Amino acid sequence: MTFDVLVLGSGMVGAGCTLYLQEAGKSVALVDKGQPGMQTSHGNAGIIQREAIHPYAFPRELKVIMGTALNRRTDIQYHLNALAGLVRPLSQYYRYSAPKPYAPIAREYASLISLSLETHQHLIQRAGAEALLGNHHWLAISRTDQHLRQSYRQADLFAELGVSHQKLDAQQLKQLEPDLSTAFPGAVMWTSPQTIRHPSKLVQAYVDLFCAAGGQFITADVSNLTRTAGLWQIRDAQGQLIQAKEVVVALGPWSTELTARFGYRPPLFSKRGYHRHYRPLLGKTLNNWVMDAEKGYLLAPMEQGIRLTTGAELAKPDAPQTPRQLSMLEPIARQSFPVGERVDNETWSGQRPCLPDMKPVIGKVPSTDGMWCAFGHGHQGFTLGPATGMLLAQMMTGQATRIDTQPFSPARWA
Repeated sequence: MTFDVLVLGSGMVGAGCTLYLQEAGKSVALVDKGQPGMQTSHGNAGIIQREAIHPYAFPRELKVIMGTALNRRTDIQYHLNALAGLVRPLSQYYRYSAPKPYAPIAREYASLISLSLETHQHLIQRAGAEALLGNHHWLAISRTDQHLRQSYRQADLFAELGVSHQKLDAQQLKQLEPDLSTAFPGAVMWTSPQTIRHPSKLVQAYVDLFCAAGGQFITADVSNLTRTAGLWQIRDAQGQLIQAKEVVVALGPWSTELTARFGYRPPLFSKRGYHRHYRPLLGKTLNNWVMDAEKGYLLAPMEQGIRLTTGAELAKPDAPQTPRQLSMLEPIARQSFPVGERVDNETWSGQRPCLPDMKPVIGKVPSTDGMWCAFGHGHQGFTLGPATGMLLAQMMTGQATRIDTQPFSPARWA
């Protein structure tokens, strides 16, 4: 079978790319060895984060750095044996997070995030996936008055960039979340973002839409990708040859394992995250998505139960799970909200693909004909998948792009 484009990777980014390329008139095959949306896209907090206009910077406060170095923080942990391989990307990440280089990065990132809601809403409507939408907002709660004042100031700055919010004092927070601990002096309620009650089901809904419109999902091991006589070729699980003129690499944290074979290896690294699900105690309700930023966890009322998600863990990609963060955070979360018994038997973990300058690579791989990139979205692949797909489809069909895509060019890491 021959297509115009093979999209490798069926997470949210790959799904977004297939649909927008299909809308642009391309014949597309979506290729993965597993089920759509069951890797990184499955385990996130389920928020289309329109407010996330500033990417996560490397901490520069001495107190935070020292706590991280001692591996005592609840929001970030690391494996000692992983650090040697992370020296280069983490040192670059630190430099890019300095105020002078970070300022333009934040502006460029904000331009990309600004497309997130409209592109998701377009696909949600087409897919008929409105039932997966959460009917509530998400709250960034504060433990101290100082943190609350800082959160209010940041929210006001973001409002100037089109992100809406409401400031909540302790009484207003209690009205919204009567079963939340009274220890919190207030919160910022972000009203622009959209919550999703089952992230991987939304990815599957997008893939179902793609297939219903004539696209094909192909089960194959993407590591057997080759290029012969100007065509990208891969064999599916039955050994049938699949080929296309162009290929899009949207494999998240595994992307550079493939692109390196063709001469392109940007300094991608991963931040691992974990989650578990719990029941609320009898008669208790969590109404909104709630993030305890000072401790580094989020509680989300998902279809599967209340999802407890962690911050970041730096580890080798194939390292066994070490859910120490969850063990540290679970009792803290129980003090904040009456979380009951677990409803899942296994702890989930996944990798967030990050680049040192905190921006994804979206565009053509230099010096490799017909290869395009769509990876490195860090914490926001779920939010940015459709926006990335729209921009990539515009580039691949010679259209003017909605925003300047030069800041996201793969050439910056060539």
